[in-house]
Amino acid sequence: MGAVVGAAIVRDGRVLAARRTTPPETAGRWEFPGGKVEPGESAAQALVREIDEELGCTISVVSWLPGEVAIGDRHVLTVALAEIVTGEPDPREHDAVRWLDAGEIDQVDWLEPDRPFLAHLRLG
Repeated sequence: MGAVVGAAIVRDGRVLAARRTTPPETAGRWEFPGGKVEPGESAAQALVREIDEELGCTISVVSWLPGEVAIGDRHVLTVALAEIVTGEPDPREHDAVRWLDAGEIDQVDWLEPDRPFLAHLRLG
């Protein structure tokens, strides 16, 4: 099983959501940004690299949210609580990003693997 990591980037009581453009079956839906852990990388190193590539900013991993979710039969997703160290999110692989507060978090169409992690966020 390959490892996939996502970042629940929280700032000022809001979490960052990113809207996918590909593949077609997930385009227009929202997720925690991130990606695959490459050989030789720790999960945290992969997440920092992926966020730099996808959003052009540097994050630090604060902690890992409880649980993991299977994505098909090939990957397992874990999500970290993270904060921005430098830069501002500038989507490069997504067509939009949004900062969502506790009242807005259910207003976007999250991808199924990301949904279980929403309950672990402390927003507000």
